[in-house]
Amino acid sequence: MSDHVELTNPVDLSVGGMNGHLFRRAIHLAMSALPFIYFEWGESISEALGTSEKQAVSLVIIAILAVEALRLKLGVTIFGQREYEAKQVSALAWGTFGIGMVFLLTPTEAYAWPLILSLSLGDPFMGELRRKGMESKNVVIYSSIFIAAIWVACWYWFATPLWLAVIFGPLCVASEWPRLRYIDDNATMILIPMAALLILEPFLKIMS
Repeated sequence: MSDHVELTNPVDLSVGGMNGHLFRRAIHLAMSALPFIYFEWGESISEALGTSEKQAVSLVIIAILAVEALRLKLGVTIFGQREYEAKQVSALAWGTFGIGMVFLLTPTEAYAWPLILSLSLGDPFMGELRRKGMESKNVVIYSSIFIAAIWVACWYWFATPLWLAVIFGPLCVASEWPRLRYIDDNATMILIPMAALLILEPFLKIMS
């Protein structure tokens, strides 16, 4: 994320203004369907492609990165992107990469669903709270509760260890804080929690 983004209204930076901003948010929310597609139809899709499920995921990541490289070479932005993304890897590409890594490294519903939903729902939630002018302290509190609730819901639906909600609510919020020039928070918000989950994974069966 560019250094100046935090001080600027994201709507003003979006190609297409408010409509572009809303489209960007819609794409973010639509990412919530990716675990459903992977776990319900991943095997059928990979068989149709003549690949394994992980190979299919890798091909999608490679294709997205190839398209992104072409876009950067041309220096263009599309509807919904931010102006600064003309010169750096876009949030969409980073998000696709992060979600792809989840499917490659933690391909179980108990882990993939909460990791991806924390990004696809949690990031827009925080962004809109900030855009409305809420104080940072309250953004952190409300967002931590919101994302923890996602992990609790995943405990109910996908048998995610319940105690992880206490850790990953605040951790996912903290993972959005870094303001790195060329790495979007769509990457940090999924890769940092996933790394933590992989570190904890040897102990999950013992503690769940």
